[in-house]
Amino acid sequence: MDAKRSSIGAELLAWYDAHGRVLPWRARPGETADPYRVWLSEVMLQQTTVAAVRPRFENWVARWPDVASLAAADEGEVMAAWAGLGYYARARNLVKAARAVVDDHRGAFPTTEAELRALPGLGAYTAAAVAAIAFGERAVVVDANVERVVARLFAIDAPLPGARGAIRAAADSITPTLRAGDFAQAMMDLGATICSPKRPRCLLCPLREECRGFAEGEPERLPVKAKKKARPARFGTVFWLEGDGPGMTGSVWLVRRPPKGLLGGMRALPTGSWSEEPPLLADAPAATDWRVLPVTVAHGFTHFDLTLSLAIGRGTPQGEGEWWPVADVESAGLPTLFAKAVRAILESDR
Repeated sequence: MDAKRSSIGAELLAWYDAHGRVLPWRARPGETADPYRVWLSEVMLQQTTVAAVRPRFENWVARWPDVASLAAADEGEVMAAWAGLGYYARARNLVKAARAVVDDHRGAFPTTEAELRALPGLGAYTAAAVAAIAFGERAVVVDANVERVVARLFAIDAPLPGARGAIRAAADSITPTLRAGDFAQAMMDLGATICSPKRPRCLLCPLREECRGFAEGEPERLPVKAKKKARPARFGTVFWLEGDGPGMTGSVWLVRRPPKGLLGGMRALPTGSWSEEPPLLADAPAATDWRVLPVTVAHGFTHFDLTLSLAIGRGTPQGEGEWWPVADVESAGLPTLFAKAVRAILESDR
């Protein structure tokens, strides 16, 4: 393998030049990559597919075409635009990082991996990706696709996440100095289109001859993943409160979640605490006769699974919030969890 490492970059780049994906955030041949678009796409693509991100990215850049416009944006509007992409802290950090670029760097992205790493929300992967793709700096870029390619290429069979150090070191050993950004994108494309998690298309792979996983006959078993631990269960209640007074008919009461914590700062339906036992009607937003629907909504977070009961009623709310037209509730930018609850409620005989 050591004797062949120097050829891997050339072979992969030749494949990329012929087969690289055309994506709205990528520079075309002869163009200079836009660091704003590179950064935005990398953040959006975390835990999300290209197919899901493509239309969201295009709508986003039509609204906020550059880092200055995003820095000047209302954070609530940004959070609403992010709804459905999950991991909402990413959206808050987008605004923070954009403002840091404008305030601390005169509106120009830092060009080195170390400087990019200092921006809010830019972890090791995102900083490396932007440095390599937007600025051509040699950086080791390892996302899930690259992790899979490298684990198979070097037959690294230690279970994840413990294997990540060895995978990164192996990726470092084949990352070229020239065209580092193209190499990173080529590795991503190879993992997404050829070296897939199941049924990899090894006969089409430009690195087949160098791949130890292929030579050993079981590339699909790599990378080895540790067994997932069962996630704890949590329960809660979502309240659908419609108005019954002047100016409130046909409207539902929405609130803003606290700025810290899960779904922080997002517009949502009222809900009490999420606990190990169903909280029933605790923390209801109004004193009224609540009717609990015979359906529930399930949603999985990173660290727990949530089951929500759905309660509907009419009355005058307590606390801060806003009335939103029921007919236009889809435009409220609710997180996926609450969008699920809305669909279930509207489909019921409320």
